[in-house]
Amino acid sequence: MLNLVHLTVLAAVARHGSVTEAAKELHYSQPTVSHHLSRLEAAVGVKLIQRVGRGIRLTPEGLLLANRATEIVGRVDAATHELAAQVGLRSGRVRLASNASALSTIVPRAATLLAGTHPGVELIVFDRHPVEALEMLRRSEIDVALIFRYAEAPVEEDGFRLVYIRDDPIYLVSRRPDDSIANHRHSPWIGGCARCREELTTVCRREGFTPRIASVSDDMVVVQALVAAGTGVTTLPGLALQAHRRSDIHTTELDSSPRRLYAVTYGEPPDPPASAALIQALHDSAHR
Repeated sequence: MLNLVHLTVLAAVARHGSVTEAAKELHYSQPTVSHHLSRLEAAVGVKLIQRVGRGIRLTPEGLLLANRATEIVGRVDAATHELAAQVGLRSGRVRLASNASALSTIVPRAATLLAGTHPGVELIVFDRHPVEALEMLRRSEIDVALIFRYAEAPVEEDGFRLVYIRDDPIYLVSRRPDDSIANHRHSPWIGGCARCREELTTVCRREGFTPRIASVSDDMVVVQALVAAGTGVTTLPGLALQAHRRSDIHTTELDSSPRRLYAVTYGEPPDPPASAALIQALHDSAHR
């Protein structure tokens, strides 16, 4: 039978790629970590770890089990904190992942609201793009993902539950006032993350052309500096412009469908109390 301690050890070894580093994280001795790995291999009947020179690597079976172990340990850890927070949310922890524009605007206000209503709940924040945030959510490394998605984006896989937060309008960012996409058929463009570039391409194709992506950056400060320097034009969401706005650029709201923000949880309802409290705080923050 699988043992939670053994799975915790395997997950730590996979995370660090080292018995020594796993032992440091878990406050075990190296022989203790090796002992737990040996017991786990005996329990499952396959080799999980291979020696490679002075180091180690996981076998395919080890990698498979390590991925599941990370998910299992994460869920047990989350359940422990949920139980601690069950009565009145007097204590506990909730982990959130989102991208820079939301983390610079909605999330800080939500953190203030959450601290005011549930001061015993600790909020832990990760800066991640939507795809990475959803993967962390699936592995139970976070409790809530605040993501953006466009109307034409593929639907998230089964198990993810989305709560609508608000729309986030998209703006053309250039050096001209009252500008339009059609004016930049031959201009160089500055692209962002993969999702943003797909939407940018879709918007430009509605005007009859494919944008020439000359530069790529996800940093709202860098993107605006490049526009101000005349190296290209781009699109940015309203939240990014709330977080940082240069005085020497111009923005024009686009009529195309805005991107939408969703708070996402994973697994069967209902959400744990701390997650539900955070989602409510995110919603209230977004509408203030």
